[in-house]
Amino acid sequence: MTRRWIVRPLAQADIGDAVTWYQQQQSGLGSRFLDLLDHVFKRIRETPMQFPTVSLDVRRALLHTFPYAVYFRETEQAVVILAVLHLRRDPWIWRHRA
Repeated sequence: MTRRWIVRPLAQADIGDAVTWYQQQQSGLGSRFLDLLDHVFKRIRETPMQFPTVSLDVRRALLHTFPYAVYFRETEQAVVILAVLHLRRDPWIWRHRA
């Protein structure tokens, strides 16, 4: 059975904001951010348990090259992306989304 993949709307907004900001900094940088994020999403789908827990049931995957983290919850039925946050932001923002 394949697990459902859910990116919450606020996490999708996080991604959109990051892509917009990076694209404004340098042409093509937003696309590079998305490519790296897709790679991290693939790793999460394949082996979510490789990432450390930051709370009882929430895990964090770091992006390399960009200072961002993906906060997600994983169950037998689904992987839910709660937030994609810059590491300088309050790391507990995802708690309000959990």
